[in-house]
Amino acid sequence: MSSKLIAPSVLAADFANLQRDVEMINKSEADWFHIDIMDGVFVPNISFGMPVLRDIVKHASKTIDVHLMIVDPDRYIKTFADLGSNILTVHYEACTHLHRTLQAIKAEGMKAGVAINPHTNVSLLEDTIKDIDLVCIMSVNPGFGGQSFIENTYKKVKQLKEIIDRNNASTLIEIDGGVTNKNAKQLVDAGADVLVAGSYVFKSQDPIQTIQGLKELIS
Repeated sequence: MSSKLIAPSVLAADFANLQRDVEMINKSEADWFHIDIMDGVFVPNISFGMPVLRDIVKHASKTIDVHLMIVDPDRYIKTFADLGSNILTVHYEACTHLHRTLQAIKAEGMKAGVAINPHTNVSLLEDTIKDIDLVCIMSVNPGFGGQSFIENTYKKVKQLKEIIDRNNASTLIEIDGGVTNKNAKQLVDAGADVLVAGSYVFKSQDPIQTIQGLKELIS
């Protein structure tokens, strides 16, 4: 059984003390940095763009997992590769030619991820699953941190796991939104590999301890 991963969401960090929070993640038992890029069009919010990502990468010592919540992500694939992204996740709903987008991400040397909104059925990924390194299941509506977890997510994880197994794919399942110590173990039991945690980590009294607690729950 491969070990399960924790990816703190930098969107929930303190932007006035970003270097401090990046170094905290470096020191913690977290595995990845999860970085949300929003354009105010695909989702009703704007997060941060390339200069901030460049500064995060400068200080980060772990895998950079970039989640593009933007329209027409193809325009920026090379840019995000050049900035140091290790994994680039695009939204199924934002890609007209998903297979081509996945190939373009891999051609730049990154792992290719696909995110799906709460209303999107996982069965739509059946035809491309072998080309997808990671599926990010949104367990809240994308755009804002601190939302509550959508219970239907467990069912989606199980359905996706069946598709992955049936196609003999090695795709990882990532859960993004509302992850806490209340649902982490249940998500992993359903088939999740990577848990993104934002507010739960950064708004806690001791984020390093909170991350360690999550790791212990799912290992």
